[in-house]
Amino acid sequence: MTPTDAQIEQLRAQITAHPSYRLAEDDLEFLESDAARAVRLALEFHRTETYLQAAGIESTVVVFGSARVPAPESGLATPRQVGYYEEGRRFGFELSSKALHTQGCHQLVVATGGGPGLMEAANRGAYEAGAPSIGFNIRLPHEQFPNPYITPGLAFSFRYFALRKMHFMFRARALVALPGGFGTLDEVFEALNLVLTRTIEVMPIVLVGREYWQRVLDLDYLATEGFIDLADQELVHLTDSGSEAAEFVLARCGCDKPPPP
Repeated sequence: MTPTDAQIEQLRAQITAHPSYRLAEDDLEFLESDAARAVRLALEFHRTETYLQAAGIESTVVVFGSARVPAPESGLATPRQVGYYEEGRRFGFELSSKALHTQGCHQLVVATGGGPGLMEAANRGAYEAGAPSIGFNIRLPHEQFPNPYITPGLAFSFRYFALRKMHFMFRARALVALPGGFGTLDEVFEALNLVLTRTIEVMPIVLVGREYWQRVLDLDYLATEGFIDLADQELVHLTDSGSEAAEFVLARCGCDKPPPP
C-alpha cells in the first residue's frame, strides 16, 4: 500500500524528530550522557587551550588560597585575614607589573581558581597592574561565581577537576600558595609531588604565611622521620611578604623576549 502524502510527511517528521538525527553538537542529551564522557574531557581541554592561545598566554604563575577570606572592605575579615588578602593582592600587583605583557604575548600571568577570597586578591592585584589574569573556576554543588577581577575571556568554568588541574600546570612556571583549606592543600601537595618525582620541571613553590604553613606543612618533622630527604625541603620557599614572593618568582623565572614579528 502506497502511503499518502500526509503519511509520508508524518513518517519524515518522526525520523527528523528523533535525537539520532540531530547534529552531534546539538544532541545535548547525548553530550551529557556517560557515553560521551571522553568527548567532554577532550572538549574541555581543547576549548580552554584555544582561548588561551588566542589571548597570547605564554606562561602562568598559579596562585592558590582560601575562598573563605572576605575582602577587607566587607568589614567581615579578621586582621589576620586582611593581612593575607593584602599580601595576595600585593603579589598579584608586583608580579604583573614586572612580567612581560605585549600584544599577543603575556608571560607569568596570574592564574587562580577564579573564586573569591585570596584567589580574588591575586586577580585583583593583576587587574590593578593593568595586566591580564586567569580564573579557572570549577562547577560546584554550591555555585561559585567568578570574582570580578578576572580578565573577560580568560574566565573558564570546568566540569572536571582533572582537566582543571591539567590547565593549572600546563603553562605554570611557578606556584604560590596563601593559607587555605583542603583545596589549597590538595594543589600544593600535588605540585610538590610532581616536582619531587620530576614529572614536571622543577619550579618555584612559594608559600606565603610562614606561621600557617609551618604548622600545616612541617617539613622538618617529615625529614626527621625519614619521609622526605633533607634536600627536599629546598623545594619550598616560605615568606610572609607578597612582594618578596613576587621577587623570588621573577628572579627564578624571568621573562623571555617575544619572538620577532
